[in-house]
Amino acid sequence: MCNVKFAPSWLRLLIIFLLTMSILFRFFNLDGKIYSHDETHTSLRISGFTTTEVKQEIFNNRVVTKKSFAKFQGANSSKSLNDTIMSLAREDSQHPPLYYIIARLWTEIFGNSVTAIRSLSALMSLLVFPCVYRLCRELFDVPLPISGVAIALMTVSPIQLVYAQEAQEYILWLITIILSSASLLRAVHLELQDKDELTKQPPDLFTAWSVYAITLTISLYTFLWSGFVALAHGIYVIAIAKFKLNETVRNYLIASLVSFLAFTPWMTVAVGDFFQFLISGEKATTQSYLIDILPFFLIQSSRIFFDINLTLENPITYLITPIFLILVGYAIYFLCLTTNYKIWLFVIAFILVPTLPIILPAFSTGGIQSFTEPYLIPFYLGIQITVAYLVAKKLYNGSLPRRTSWQIIMALLIICGLISSKVNSQAITWWNKGMNYSNLQFAQIINQSNSPLLISNSLDNYEHVFSLSYLLKPKVNFLLVNNQKIPKISNEFTDIFLLNPSNNWREKIEQKYNLQTNIIYGDNYYSVWKLTKPRNLRRRDMPLNNKLSASLYSNPISVVNNIGVNDC
Repeated sequence: MCNVKFAPSWLRLLIIFLLTMSILFRFFNLDGKIYSHDETHTSLRISGFTTTEVKQEIFNNRVVTKKSFAKFQGANSSKSLNDTIMSLAREDSQHPPLYYIIARLWTEIFGNSVTAIRSLSALMSLLVFPCVYRLCRELFDVPLPISGVAIALMTVSPIQLVYAQEAQEYILWLITIILSSASLLRAVHLELQDKDELTKQPPDLFTAWSVYAITLTISLYTFLWSGFVALAHGIYVIAIAKFKLNETVRNYLIASLVSFLAFTPWMTVAVGDFFQFLISGEKATTQSYLIDILPFFLIQSSRIFFDINLTLENPITYLITPIFLILVGYAIYFLCLTTNYKIWLFVIAFILVPTLPIILPAFSTGGIQSFTEPYLIPFYLGIQITVAYLVAKKLYNGSLPRRTSWQIIMALLIICGLISSKVNSQAITWWNKGMNYSNLQFAQIINQSNSPLLISNSLDNYEHVFSLSYLLKPKVNFLLVNNQKIPKISNEFTDIFLLNPSNNWREKIEQKYNLQTNIIYGDNYYSVWKLTKPRNLRRRDMPLNNKLSASLYSNPISVVNNIGVNDC
């Protein structure tokens, strides 16, 4: 075990300061960022409505306002908590119900606003710090400074802040996997104590393994990927038992079996839906694009410590990220070199096992899916604990110049985290918004129209419409049609936009109304088109409403790029 000193007063004062800053950053400007595609999906599940009901009620070829979306975006009197659970079971069983149950009860008390629903995740995220303290205590068998350094680094970790402000289950999942891991380590330590210290009163192993079974069950009911965390636990327990079926392994297997039996009701639903999906031969509807493995892990590893929303296309990324990759690599090497195999084996298994199911398919598909960043939460946690161990050990070992050097490194890591949190807190969008990253750009264009109409169909677009609606002004109307039906367009609207139209559907609209479509925005996920009169008729028969409209006809993409945030 590690032989290090207790944390001095300066570290305790630093933790208090960073905890205060962490709370401020987590609750600051909660409604300032784009409400993403996935977050609107969370709100839909909280409401208890299904996507089928949404499409039947508002995708009906009638003009509606953004008020029509309200009842599908939070708790309401027409649906109950049971409807929330059933909507998940019917349409979204890959998301277990625990977080949605808590969120439903939360919104019934505090309302359905963006601030209210995100504040639940922000509040939950504060539980990460005592849980990490407990995990480090069980893993390294010392109270501080390893636990203290881990808390200090996690309070300013950009990746922690990202998920602490998301209306999704990921921060709750992080808490549950920390608790289940600490509970497992506690039970294993008691098993060893029972064997090595026979003169003492035997520990309560039943309670210890029961706590593990309960926390693992809670984790499974939060996120299905917890199954791979449980697999990492199993590999660890079997490996330290030297692949023998001893009492520790038997107790682990019993506790895990109880946990999975408790999860059987939901697992049955999820497995049934999966096989139904395979039999139907349908394609996945989640929009994404592939990222090369190396750049993906390069940037995600650096975002644990420093994140100012740099993208893979930015050359600065490849100057900054190798620095953090070297730090992470050395931390893993140092952990394996200086600790008992029972410590480094647990951390390595925790990092690798839940990550391999993401990496291995990439070799056949040519890259990693862009929406898999939250699945790497065990990876992020393992890296943070490893680096915390490295920094804590270096602060108290070696010569004075070396200790001073590592004090500077720790200070730089904290400064990087604070800068990242500052930038993040003032941003309108961030990399985790995925397909809705650029919502603000074309929402500003639509909002500047006099009497705009946004047309879309229900083919994979309803969540895009919901996400965009949070940025649009009340004057914007929506004409939502079912599948590929030709919409009935009234003459009362001055500006008409199409959201993600297929080429065939767009061409049919052009032919029916004798109009042409000009693209005003396009990226990996979105295409927004504007209906206009043909060029030979436009200036004579169709007066322009403002300078923005005139610019759109000549150079629509440049207008999108030049509109400022204050123009919305």
